[in-house]
Amino acid sequence: MHHLITISQKDKWMWYVKNSAEYDFYHTWYYHSLDQTGDPFLFIYEESDNYIAFPLLNRKIEDSEFSDLTSVYGYTGPISNLKFEELNDEFMENFKRTFLSFLKSRENVSVFSRLHPLFHQNFLMEKFGGVYQNGKTVNIDLTIPIESQRLKYRRTTYDAIKRSWRQGLTAKETREPEDIQIFKDIYIENMKRVGAKDYYLFTDTYFHDMVNAEEFDCRVLLVYHKDQAICGSMVTFTGTIIEGHLMATRTEYLAESPSKFLVDEISKLGRKHGMQHYHLGGGFGYKEDTLFNWKLGFSDLMLNYSSWRYITDEVRYNTLVQKSGVDEHTDVDFFPLYRYSQTLNSLK
Repeated sequence: MHHLITISQKDKWMWYVKNSAEYDFYHTWYYHSLDQTGDPFLFIYEESDNYIAFPLLNRKIEDSEFSDLTSVYGYTGPISNLKFEELNDEFMENFKRTFLSFLKSRENVSVFSRLHPLFHQNFLMEKFGGVYQNGKTVNIDLTIPIESQRLKYRRTTYDAIKRSWRQGLTAKETREPEDIQIFKDIYIENMKRVGAKDYYLFTDTYFHDMVNAEEFDCRVLLVYHKDQAICGSMVTFTGTIIEGHLMATRTEYLAESPSKFLVDEISKLGRKHGMQHYHLGGGFGYKEDTLFNWKLGFSDLMLNYSSWRYITDEVRYNTLVQKSGVDEHTDVDFFPLYRYSQTLNSLK
């Protein structure tokens, strides 16, 4: 049996997420309600007491009667009341058949989903094909003592943290509206400095609503030098996973690297709350770039990050690619390819 839960059916969506064996804040109703790029829904497949749920966004394809599916920004993919390694083959095959039938009935051309590096979703998604290795993400293991963790820090990383200790930097964990506003101001200054597009310039409401969301624990950590907040992060706690959702430093303090001290403080806080993973994520655009290398300064524990890229209708897909003017033989790593030019234009 399968059915769809739309964004208006908040309680039902929340029930399936809450009862899943593994999930992150990216799967929640609230996080999907923030996304304006498509119509969010939760696809449910059930057999007796077991289910697989897949949150996705439905997007109309410009100048066509077709649509495609994508995931919210972050690490999503399917969830289930069982761990993926516990799902039996027949159940997974039945899910696959039902989901493909749904795609065809809705005139969906393609599906894209970023999978979660900490969950074994590949067990299910490889039944479809189209699972691509996108690179690596960095994870801090919070089950080992902080002293053992610090032995893994890169020397320059640890030197910066020790310098912060000597300077008397302090970290404040908060949910107070005025502190959220302070972090928001640091973040927006940071994004403007690096020339980020409007997509990343979140509104006041976004910051305050994230911290007050009921489906996951979100808080702001601010780093102070004397009485000035110089750096901060918005951090989510979901199940056993910490995600550093947003992080930013005031321009005048960049040379001091207070964000390294902040990561160390967040990992201490995670241990205090019994968390197991502090997922630092990957590089910009999931590439192994300077950001990725910065994260490797804290941990040598790398996770494989995959995406699922599935073409439901090859003929329509190829027609749309040709119509978009993109060379179908290009080696650009982008999916679906027919949205490549449109995405480039939106980022200019």
